[in-house]
Amino acid sequence: MIMKRFPENFLWGGATAANQYEGGWNEGGRGTALSDYTTGATAQTHRLVTYLNADGTPGVYDQMSMGTLPKGAKYAVLDGYYYPNHTGTDFYHHWKEDIALFAEMGFKVFRMSISWPRIYPNGIEETPNQEGLDFYRNVFEELHHYGIEPLVTIWHYDTPTYIEAEMNGWMNRETISLYEKYCHTIFREYGDLVRYWLTFNEINSAIMLPMFFPGLPKEAVQPCYIKLHNQFAASAKVVKYAHENYPEFTMGCMISAITNYPLTCDPKDILAVQDKVQRGLWYCGDVQCRGAYPSFAKKIWREYDLDPAYFEQDAEILKDGKVDLFTFSYYNTSCVTTHKDVPLDGGGNLSLGAKNPYLKYSDWGWSVDADGLRYILNEINDRYQLPMMIVENGLGAFDTLEDDGSVHDPYRIEYLKAHVEAMAEALEDGVDLIGYTPWGCIDLVSASTGEMRKRYGMIYVDMDDEGKGTLNRYRKDSFDWYKKVIASNGTDLG
Repeated sequence: MIMKRFPENFLWGGATAANQYEGGWNEGGRGTALSDYTTGATAQTHRLVTYLNADGTPGVYDQMSMGTLPKGAKYAVLDGYYYPNHTGTDFYHHWKEDIALFAEMGFKVFRMSISWPRIYPNGIEETPNQEGLDFYRNVFEELHHYGIEPLVTIWHYDTPTYIEAEMNGWMNRETISLYEKYCHTIFREYGDLVRYWLTFNEINSAIMLPMFFPGLPKEAVQPCYIKLHNQFAASAKVVKYAHENYPEFTMGCMISAITNYPLTCDPKDILAVQDKVQRGLWYCGDVQCRGAYPSFAKKIWREYDLDPAYFEQDAEILKDGKVDLFTFSYYNTSCVTTHKDVPLDGGGNLSLGAKNPYLKYSDWGWSVDADGLRYILNEINDRYQLPMMIVENGLGAFDTLEDDGSVHDPYRIEYLKAHVEAMAEALEDGVDLIGYTPWGCIDLVSASTGEMRKRYGMIYVDMDDEGKGTLNRYRKDSFDWYKKVIASNGTDLG
């Protein structure tokens, strides 16, 4: 197969997030985020959020229940629990070493996030934390030393705990202005170093609860849509501000590209897929790229007894705050069916659905489907006609560190190769794809399970599920493979 040549300025790189990678949770003046009170788990168990009740007794709730603190309780780190996000894989102390490794691979871009509580520990301070500002400036300058462009996610699930616990988080409209202040600060501080910004990571995750757990009472679902709307408003305000004050910035959205197929040719399955894609992808994409809610939004608001006036109050700002770039995560696909006799065992980080008989599945039950990437690239391209970047994609798998320091991961190379080929085919189709940053280019803590054994990286980090290890870095076979891919601009896939 003769590969289509990727654009000369194509942005090859890798992606991480502060809450899973950075560590240094209580250093450098940083405040806390909810992930700092979230325990480790496994693929079979759920992560727990820990707290102390008003009477001093300990308590927990299941992270997946989207629970809240009992009255008078405070989030707390408790004895007897392991909190993997406290250390992540310690970028806070290894950033120079890691950036040198990224440069050795040939990265053109590095996607990372800024931890909001490292800039404003509680989110409400009048002045930012200088140690936090200095840390990220050092990181950005080091990236530029190697010619690597930073791609910065402003919010990656790390609202300061004070805002979450004392102000009711994104249910509170005051959080919008606090987010704006945070953004204005980092734009001013890093405007000379960062050109690419993503306002919210996987913004559609706010409404995934009713998708993953159908049949929830309306009272449980209503807050999901209210929080999401407030994030839409915050994003639009910040995008408008950037366009007016920093015209050199490229402002992007970041959405989880939930990709579904009908399991059968039953027309009801076709309609079920259409509905799921509307809710999971186009609902958010339309607001951020077209600047207005889609027509089917009113159906959803009626279904959950939501007042349309709440969503229409920011119509003007949504129109003025459209993004310049569509970025998304893509890992797998799922099958949708209305047939009750089909087991929903498709796995995939709770997206579930029915298993696709034409696909292979990973150790964590995620389908491997490179054709689905080509498909969704075409769908997004035709709907929004914006430049696109795939900013998360990868295979979580068991890796073994050999005695000689090598890690042989042909399964990861096979996965990534198939997806790069799909990107090349999509470019032939005419999509405007400008970059690719595989997820967890270096091993980090899994968001869904808190595990280390579920590894995505092309760089192995010596850390286990109990926080034991040297944190030493080792190049996997995929490191050398990806280095060759970048050097050949995607034409030599080995």
